[in-house]
Amino acid sequence: MKITLIGGSGFVGTRLIDLLKEDHNYALKNIDLEHSHFFDDITVIGDVRDQYQMDEMLQGTDLVVLLAAKHRDDVTPVSLYYDTNVEGMRCTLNAMEKNGIKRLVFFSSVAVYGLNKSNPDENNPADPFNHYGKSKWEAEQVLQEWYKTHVDWNIDIVRPTVIFGERNRGNVYNLLNQISSGKFLRVGKGDNVKSMAYVGNIVAFVKFMIESVTEGYNVFNYIDKPDMDMNDLVTLVEKVLDKHIPSIHFPYWMGMMGGYCFDLLAKITGKKLAISSVRVKKFCAITQFDSTKAMTTGFVPPYSLQDGLSRTLEFEFVHPKPDQIEFKSE
Repeated sequence: MKITLIGGSGFVGTRLIDLLKEDHNYALKNIDLEHSHFFDDITVIGDVRDQYQMDEMLQGTDLVVLLAAKHRDDVTPVSLYYDTNVEGMRCTLNAMEKNGIKRLVFFSSVAVYGLNKSNPDENNPADPFNHYGKSKWEAEQVLQEWYKTHVDWNIDIVRPTVIFGERNRGNVYNLLNQISSGKFLRVGKGDNVKSMAYVGNIVAFVKFMIESVTEGYNVFNYIDKPDMDMNDLVTLVEKVLDKHIPSIHFPYWMGMMGGYCFDLLAKITGKKLAISSVRVKKFCAITQFDSTKAMTTGFVPPYSLQDGLSRTLEFEFVHPKPDQIEFKSE
């Protein structure tokens, strides 16, 4: 099978290519704006927003994995979210049709549900709160309309929660880094649940979909269960790193005030800062999602959530790193 990844030079794409390359039944190609740190031999530079490029580069493909996205909280102008996440979807679908490709795996996000929802499953209404979530939901709506006139296609959508793992520099890494440093300030009581997904599991689930979910229009949340709250996470870090973490809690209102101060500072200086009111809000929110549907397909995650966190902590904070390659994300 000839599989083309669009946006595969990033964190998830790199791990997915690494997994798929182990199976000699796949011929792989990666289209990305950036070179790949590990798989540049199969990478071509291309832009998902360029219809001509997509038409040319998808020739000879059997299945497309669409990963390309603008996802950080601080993308400016905000139109870039929609140019890449929505218009990029339209370019991909048009190129697939021109090249007779009828299978697509699309990376959406649980951001389509919004914040502080009560363990939403795939049937919950969309209520995104930021431009990333809104643009992902618009891209899904483009897919829904497309499928009405392309019912012979196989469209598989995965909505992962926040993904973490070795080499990733996103919100989970930042959190683990703060906790491990001993300078971690807990905002709120620490009982807010944070659904997470280890990268080794999410790419294994994508491989499972490619091989086993081959018909129809399918949507899956992906979360590694059981969920952990902030207090559980601190306890795990203490155990893996064998160190005591101070347990100082600050009230939510104080954390938000600090976030607003950093917003003002970022606006004055023009710099992108690690702390903002949006990130404090997300940090304190309950982000718990249901993954029953994915876990009843027959898929078995190769790692437990605790295993994934332990592997990440050991790679990042215990063992000497083999290189300085990192992937920045949310």
